[in-house]
Amino acid sequence: GEDSRSFHVSIQAPRSIVSIGETYSITAVAGGQLILECPEAAVPPPHIEWHRERSPLQEDARRQVLAGGRFLQIQALGAADGGEYSCRATNALGDTSLRVQVEVHG
Repeated sequence: GEDSRSFHVSIQAPRSIVSIGETYSITAVAGGQLILECPEAAVPPPHIEWHRERSPLQEDARRQVLAGGRFLQIQALGAADGGEYSCRATNALGDTSLRVQVEVHG
């Protein structure tokens, strides 16, 4: 068999992005916006779940899952938004996941 993966992390006003295996470390600026993208180029289209610190992510006015789960947007970043975020894309053929460690600095 063949396995191909593509990860893309999109950040507005980043300070730094470091890739460690399949875990990304991102430093973001307080008050800014962060957009994380989950890999989803699969057939059939996967079911995507987002987690924060290994618990299902709760959406609110500042944290929204967009495009069927492909993107996680966090607005008005604060220190409390730091931590590990992960997405898991699952379909009949298997699953893939991406972990992002986010640090927010004022």
